Amino acid sequence: MAEINTIDGIVVVTLSGELDNHEANRIRSTISSSIYAGQVRAIIWNLERLAFMDSAGIGLILGRMRDLVPYNGETVILNPSATMEKIFNFSGLGSMIRHCTVETALGEIGGVLHEK
Repeated sequence: MAEINTIDGIVVVTLSGELDNHEANRIRSTISSSIYAGQVRAIIWNLERLAFMDSAGIGLILGRMRDLVPYNGETVILNPSATMEKIFNFSGLGSMIRHCTVETALGEIGGVLHEK
């Protein structure tokens, strides 16, 4: 199950339970449409309530990262389980992982992460 909210151009995707291929496709369609419309500058993937994710989930996150490249968009992966964190590290996404609240991540994207 996914809850998707947009706050000032930042999409917050809160996943819970198990992320299957059908749900991943639904999320992909929703978020990509917003990205291509130029309405998204970052995505926060909140995984603290996610019990299981397979390759469809990794593909979902990687694909949206690729969609954000032309917009210089940020990706943040919040609070994955230890097992999921290992998978993200092996996938080269370890630098995107944060262990904090959504509010803290929103503040980082709005300020520290974009500070040049």
